[in-house]
Amino acid sequence: MSFELLTVPCLSDNYAFLAHDADTKATLLVDAPEPEPIISKLKEKNWFLTHVILTHHHWDHVDGLSKLLEYYSPQIIGSSSDTKRLPPIHLPVGENDEIKIGNNVGKVFEVSGHTIGHIAVYFEESKLLFSADSLMALGCGRLFEGTAGQMWHSLQKLSTLPDDTILCSGHEYTETNSNFALTIDPKNQDLLTRHKKIKKLRSEGIPTVPSIMNEEKNTNPFLRPWCKEIRANLDMIEATDEEVFTKIRELKDEY
Repeated sequence: MSFELLTVPCLSDNYAFLAHDADTKATLLVDAPEPEPIISKLKEKNWFLTHVILTHHHWDHVDGLSKLLEYYSPQIIGSSSDTKRLPPIHLPVGENDEIKIGNNVGKVFEVSGHTIGHIAVYFEESKLLFSADSLMALGCGRLFEGTAGQMWHSLQKLSTLPDDTILCSGHEYTETNSNFALTIDPKNQDLLTRHKKIKKLRSEGIPTVPSIMNEEKNTNPFLRPWCKEIRANLDMIEATDEEVFTKIRELKDEY
C-alpha cells in the first residue's frame, strides 16, 4: 500500500510533508518547521504521528518538533553525521540505509551541500523523494556549509531516480527559481511552458511543490550544466559540468 501524501505549508514559504500508510496506520512527518499547521492536518485526517524524519539541522526544519512531542511520541530519524546539531534522534541513518515506515521502505541519500549531513529519502513504492533543501523545484539549496562540488555530486545521485519520482522539496521558491532559470536558458520550450504554469498557480495561491523528476531533468538548470545552450549563454563551452554548475549557483546567489 503506497503512502497517502499531504503537503503542509508552514511559516512564510516552508513545506512539511505527511505520509500515511493506511494498512498499518503509520504516519510519517518530514521536517517540522512549525507545529500548528501539522497538528491541524493530523487532527483533520485523524492520523497519529509515528515517525519524523529531520532532513537537516536548520531551524526552519526542526523548530516545530518540541511542540509536536507534547502530543505524540514518534520515532525521530536523522543523519548519523549530524547528531550534535539535530534535536535528539532515535534512529541515526546514513547513505544507503533503509527506513521502514509501515509497509513502505525508504532509501537514504547523503546530500551534503546546503548543509553538511543533509539527507534525502526515497520511497520507491510510493515514488516519493523527500529532498528538502538539496534538489528543489527548479533549483537547489544555497551552499551554506558545503561546496559546489559536494552539491553537484548530491544532485547527480538524486537525478538517477526514475522520471516519475515525486519530488517533495522544502520551500516555495519555484517562481523565483523559474525567473532565474530563464536568464540562462531562455529558449528552453519546456521551461517556458512550466514558467507560465507556475505563474498561474502562484497567482491563485496554489503550491508548486511537489514537482516531478522528469520535469526537473528537462527544466532545472542545476541538473543541466551539460546543456549546450546554457554553456553557450555562460561562455563556458569547454568547462566541466561541475564548473558550469558552480557558475550557475554563483549567478543564482547574486540574482
